[in-house]
Amino acid sequence: MKKLVFSDMGNLQTLSLKVGELERYFPEFEKTNQSVSKSSVGWHLDHSLKVVNSVFRSLEISDVETYKWTFSFSRWWFCYVVKTFPRGKAKAPKSVLPKEVISIEDLQEQLSQTQKHIHDAGSLPFNANAKHPLFGQLNKKESIAFLSVHTEHHLKIVRDILQKKQ
Repeated sequence: MKKLVFSDMGNLQTLSLKVGELERYFPEFEKTNQSVSKSSVGWHLDHSLKVVNSVFRSLEISDVETYKWTFSFSRWWFCYVVKTFPRGKAKAPKSVLPKEVISIEDLQEQLSQTQKHIHDAGSLPFNANAKHPLFGQLNKKESIAFLSVHTEHHLKIVRDILQKKQ
């Protein structure tokens, strides 16, 4: 089993900081700005946390023996080169779509799970893996890079809804 390397720690720390920023927007979860997004701040927060928790759950239960790395241009381009996703182009799987009614309690529960996953990530094997519908099979390092870019994507939308500069 390969240990967590420095670049993994940096990506994990970056993800942790982004999750901390998500939490700072919890008090504004009901706010909307239709010119920016059809969805509320809470929708973006909820979705982001659902994605992080879903990917980490996949990493935890994955079979490291069956993982085989393959090159994905789209993964390389979006997660490592431009480090952003275009708005409005992808459709989230049903499993990570927020409920119709989002509560602060749900957000706090998901945040608690997210923080535990991030804390425990160092003990996951290098070849722990998760399947992404566009990017294919992601190992732990790639999954954390994806989560960082995905979370930042939704943070940018939240900032625009609230018209806050980062």
